This record gives sequence, C-alpha cells and structure tokens, in this order.
Amino acid sequence: MSGVRVSVEIEAPPSVVWADVRNIASHVEWMADAEAIRITSEATEGTGVVFECDTKVGPIRLTDKMQITEWVDEKSMGVKHAGVVTGSGVFTLEPLDGGTRTLFTWQESLQFPWWLGGPIGREIGGRIALTPIWKRNLKRLQARFAQSV
Repeated sequence: MSGVRVSVEIEAPPSVVWADVRNIASHVEWMADAEAIRITSEATEGTGVVFECDTKVGPIRLTDKMQITEWVDEKSMGVKHAGVVTGSGVFTLEPLDGGTRTLFTWQESLQFPWWLGGPIGREIGGRIALTPIWKRNLKRLQARFAQSV
C-alpha cells in the first residue's frame, strides 16, 4: 500500500495496546484530527463496523465515512474510507522484545477530490500535512501507555 506510513514503539505488549485501540470511539482521545466518532452500525467491534469521523485538518473540516475491513485481534485493524476522501488504511501491531513491547504502524492510501487538489492534494496533504499530524497522534497513543508502565 502506498501513501503515508508512520510507526511508533509502545512500552506495552500487543494485547494491552489492542485492548485500547479496539475501542474505535476512543480514537478521538489520541487522534488530534478526529473531533468525533459516531458508530452507525449495530456492531461496535469487528469486520463490518461502519462509522463516521468528524475530521479537522487546519481549515478543512469533513465527515469521513469508514468501514472496518480487517480485524485480527492483537494484530491489525483495516479501514475503507468512503466519504469525500476515499481509500484505505490499516493499523498493525507487531510484538517487540519477546512480546513485551509493540511496534504500532499506521498506513493509509488516500484519494482526494479535485477541490482538495486531487493527486497533487494527496501528495501535499499526505506527505506534508498528514504525516506530521499522524506522527503526533502516535506519540499521543504512545503516551497513553507510558503512564501505566
């Protein structure tokens, strides 16, 4: 998958990190660009969950419509974006140091509408705007576990 890829090492095993990130609605607690998440499907966990995320990046605000496409406990959560911005993304959790720590990776491949720059917007938005935001988001996620160690 091309696009944006950021990673962080977390001082907790994948099972502990997964116990936190599996709660989709709680992602607003560590994603600065996510203002609100509303689950719109009956299911709240697992493949097929549908939700809306109010997103703000600088002056741009939009509601991202997403569906969970991959759910492997303690390993990965994939998503399909079907709103104004389309594409796919995945969180992966890899054990480090015999499973006592986690490498958490966030990878996205997004397509922007013409009024957000189309392919040029993907390049500029992804590499220049989203990469630093998502790196900060992963630092915030990492900090959630630093306090409990």
